[in-house]
Amino acid sequence: MDAEKIRKMDEAVIAAAKGIKVLSSLAWPVEAEDKFLNDWRKGKANLPKINIQAPDLTANVETLDAVTKSCDLSDPVEKFLGETARCYANAGNMIMNVGTPEFTRYSMKIYGRPDMLYKLQGLTAVDGARFFLDITDKLLGNPKIEPTETDISATEFASWLKGRVDEFFMHDTVDVLVDETLSAKALAGATRIRVRGGAFFSQLDKDQLLYHEAFVHTATQLNGQKQPNLKSLGLGSPRTTRTQEGIAVLSELITNSIDLTRLRRVALRVIAVKMALDGADFIDVFKFFLEAGQSEAESVKSAQRIFRGGAVKDGIVFTKDAVYLQGLLEVHTFFRTAIRDDQPQLVQNLFAGRMTMADVLRMNELFESGWLVPPAYIPTWASDLRRLAAMIAFSAFITNINLDVIMLDRLLELEEEIMRAPDA
Repeated sequence: MDAEKIRKMDEAVIAAAKGIKVLSSLAWPVEAEDKFLNDWRKGKANLPKINIQAPDLTANVETLDAVTKSCDLSDPVEKFLGETARCYANAGNMIMNVGTPEFTRYSMKIYGRPDMLYKLQGLTAVDGARFFLDITDKLLGNPKIEPTETDISATEFASWLKGRVDEFFMHDTVDVLVDETLSAKALAGATRIRVRGGAFFSQLDKDQLLYHEAFVHTATQLNGQKQPNLKSLGLGSPRTTRTQEGIAVLSELITNSIDLTRLRRVALRVIAVKMALDGADFIDVFKFFLEAGQSEAESVKSAQRIFRGGAVKDGIVFTKDAVYLQGLLEVHTFFRTAIRDDQPQLVQNLFAGRMTMADVLRMNELFESGWLVPPAYIPTWASDLRRLAAMIAFSAFITNINLDVIMLDRLLELEEEIMRAPDA
């Protein structure tokens, strides 16, 4: 390992990446959503007119390209730095091409497509999304399942979240701010978590966003910044988004803080991205969310997330929203495989910075040697590997049960069969 070369590349990547702000560069003005809704309610909806001024990131991209070319890909650290530099260069090019087909091409280089086939499984994220929607469609019609009540204001939620964040991040200060411009309900960085002003939250939202935003996104970024030899692990690199969102959504499932509405929202976004790539425009996607049960205001925000590329038609799409379900499937499988193969440390190493699952595998020996340090902050559900292993082992077994051949009446028959069984 060439320590001096790595130090210089690490510094160069961090310096160049700081100017590449994906979500803030693509943000819509709040009035665009309001205007669309006002027109819609008057019966004369028009496609929003969005004018995003792309910054000149040419110098950043050139620096990142140079880092990529200088990397020895046989070295796991240089491989990480090279992949991170390439990803930020793609992000810079994506931002500079807002409103054009090139925007979508670069978006897919970073986040992929929702119809990517998992060859060994024979399915796509779209298939998974349709499965969840089919299941939840039936459950939503059951009057015994009450809808989730959202009656907590953004200010109340932010105050509650700040208290939990202060308890968890004992050695760091993480601010919680109310932001009127957010399209997501919350957005986390290393030093602050923003909450959407004007939104209302449920009791489940409180735990869901605490575990998702604070205990995964903020924690992993802070942990990465505390690495003594590889500070780039503290960057919110877009190439780690799929793994990050996979861990975060899995944390919601493990902590029982996800509900039908949230699960459907994740699945609906996958279908919507696919629709937009296939030619659906903003109004088509807005109607899709509306017909799926979202409110008008939420449907606008959901559609806006997918058309953050500076255009609202012609397949110019920001594909990030497809990665939540893809990441969930991949991370859950990764955890199961790590437990099966007696490699539980891989789970905790995933929290030591912003990494992909492949990064963790490649750099496993660096954790063992101490060159990379364990995470300072890790949520309880992932810190106790005994409980996590038990949960993962059970989930691995239970997936072998074929529900297609089982009806509830069969349980009555099974009891009778057990009662008729001869004595040993």
